[in-house]
Amino acid sequence: MSKLFISNETDRLISVILGTAASSGKAPRIDEAYDPKSIEHLKAGTYPKVVDMVNEMEAFNRVLQKHNVQVFRPNAIEDCNQIFTRDIGFVIDDLFFISNILPNREKEIDAIQYIIDKIDPKYVIRLPEDVHVEGGDVMIHNEYIFIGTYKGDDYPNIITARTNMEAVKYLKNKFPNKIVKEFDLNKSATEPRDNALHLDCCFQPVSTNKAIIYKGGFKEESEYQFLVNLFGKENIFEITRDEMYHMNSNVFSIAPNIVVSEQNFTRLNTWLREQGITVEEIPYAEISKQEGLLRCSTLPLIRRADFKI
Repeated sequence: MSKLFISNETDRLISVILGTAASSGKAPRIDEAYDPKSIEHLKAGTYPKVVDMVNEMEAFNRVLQKHNVQVFRPNAIEDCNQIFTRDIGFVIDDLFFISNILPNREKEIDAIQYIIDKIDPKYVIRLPEDVHVEGGDVMIHNEYIFIGTYKGDDYPNIITARTNMEAVKYLKNKFPNKIVKEFDLNKSATEPRDNALHLDCCFQPVSTNKAIIYKGGFKEESEYQFLVNLFGKENIFEITRDEMYHMNSNVFSIAPNIVVSEQNFTRLNTWLREQGITVEEIPYAEISKQEGLLRCSTLPLIRRADFKI
């Protein structure tokens, strides 16, 4: 494998780990679910079927292959949900960080070990035990590292709080030359419309200077306003509470001018095209029932600004 490199969310994608739904197994019990949206669909009897999720992920894979992206997949673990690879690791610059995630998800890291083994060990970092972080809360934007977190004293008891302030402190120390900015996110274990499970559930950069954002995902209005000021209000696409629920901010950039999006995101996809962005629309609504979407399903390894399609 070429040397890892990720410096933002939108440079031309060269290499990525895409999750798999192939061995997801039967639906979990309600007490086994990690998020309120999954619980909502389990109670309603509308939890996604494996065959539908496999078809959606293969549609995503075909788009990546169409654009000549090198795609790795996890080794399949029987009866294990391995769709959301973003949770289990992330790359900043040339370093691969293995996340500390929910304990019963550790085997998902084992399933990508064959990929990690291709990386020079000096560039692979296993985070300290007290540093809790999932990749959906880590967003690279050139000189910035944005981190979604939860600052409440009840953090250990909040199942939807995945990244703690120890992670923020750790990354500030690790990258003294970058601006590490944390965002205190609104969490709910019972109402998915009020639960920003990760930062990418309420915010994501697109193109080179634009962003999708949901104001209600942020506890502090000043932190939301920081992002609006950084990108400029004219470059911001504000999504509604319902659009946040359907994961409109969780699209995925192949390049500054190419975005993979869910086919039902009519308002967003129209805006993206108005910005001169090619939108690759695919079905992904079944996977979204687990409170994750396109960005959540990917773990980018290499992006290059100087790579031309």
